[in-house]
Amino acid sequence: MDLKQHIRSIPDFPKPGILFYDISTLLAHPKAWQATVERLADAVMEHKPDILAGIESRGFLVAAPLALKLGLGFAMVRKKGKLPGKTIPYTYDLEYGSDTIEVQADAFHPGQRVVLLDDLLATGGTMRAAAELLRQSGADVRAAACIIELAFLKGREGLDMPVTTLIQYDD
Repeated sequence: MDLKQHIRSIPDFPKPGILFYDISTLLAHPKAWQATVERLADAVMEHKPDILAGIESRGFLVAAPLALKLGLGFAMVRKKGKLPGKTIPYTYDLEYGSDTIEVQADAFHPGQRVVLLDDLLATGGTMRAAAELLRQSGADVRAAACIIELAFLKGREGLDMPVTTLIQYDD
């Protein structure tokens, strides 16, 4: 099944000049969504994770059902102030300014093998920050996986882990 056929492109969203790749149409198509989860499951299991971590917010849509399918736990990487209880923050630079992401302090155990998931890999900045945050919390970040990669942005080049993506856009 060609998963790319189930991704909708929306020009000028969220601002002029941006072409947004919308996974809503993929999620709405049961066979395409099932094929996506199956392919990600195959890619993720080779890294023998103990738990999956999803990056806010569409990464939750990818990681949670995949964790359920694989019989693994799921943890959230969220924007600052969104998680209850004690958290571990990580602040990273953006093109214009900075952002902070957090995990709950007890989300990962020292040495626990983790695979990071998101819907899309662009510049790699958020994925890199999430990996550093998880490492600071004691996790062993084994790999990352995404449905879509904007290969022309070369995001995987800045990551120090294996990365699997199912759909690539080259321009």
